[in-house]
Amino acid sequence: LVFDWDGTLMDSTAVIVASLQEACRDLGLPVPSGERAHHIIGLGLHDAMAHVLPGVDPGIYPRVVERYGHHFRLRDPETPLFPGVREALRAFSENSYLLAIATGKSRRGLDRALDKTGLREVFHATRCGEESTSKPHPGMLNDLIDMLGTAPAKTLMIGDTTHDLQMAINAGVASVAAAYGAHPREQLAALRPLACLDQPRELWNWLNQNA
Repeated sequence: LVFDWDGTLMDSTAVIVASLQEACRDLGLPVPSGERAHHIIGLGLHDAMAHVLPGVDPGIYPRVVERYGHHFRLRDPETPLFPGVREALRAFSENSYLLAIATGKSRRGLDRALDKTGLREVFHATRCGEESTSKPHPGMLNDLIDMLGTAPAKTLMIGDTTHDLQMAINAGVASVAAAYGAHPREQLAALRPLACLDQPRELWNWLNQNA
């Protein structure tokens, strides 16, 4: 079971959007709309910046990322996991599922989140934005499949964005959509996941019955 992090396991989409908007204000750059900011959640940093700041010199991206990180860390201590995440992941791990993360977060950001939530030991492999080609390229999933010695047919991607679901399609992997996260339900459903779940508890129930 491969999980995205932000918007799938952690209720952080509003924090990401607000932090990005504040970073742009700090630097006098055009402030993206909520819709545009939501769309980039899950992408690697360079692809995210290119989408949210079209026409801006890529040389300024590191400054945007630095200010984004500042604002995100200010809000991070209050960012919760979605209900039932910790219990469900521990149960899957104890039942011999291989658990992994595929996220556009930086390694530093994911490690901080895993330590904060105490979930590091339940995951058998993780892959971050700077360690592979950005979603929706299949590289992140292909890397995890190789690392865990499994196969696409035995892998399920769970995510809240079209980037997650398209990555799964590109890797030949089935997917389930967490429709309570960053991207609208209709966009997720259009990519034909096995299920499109509207609440975290629905996701855990579906996985318990079908995974």
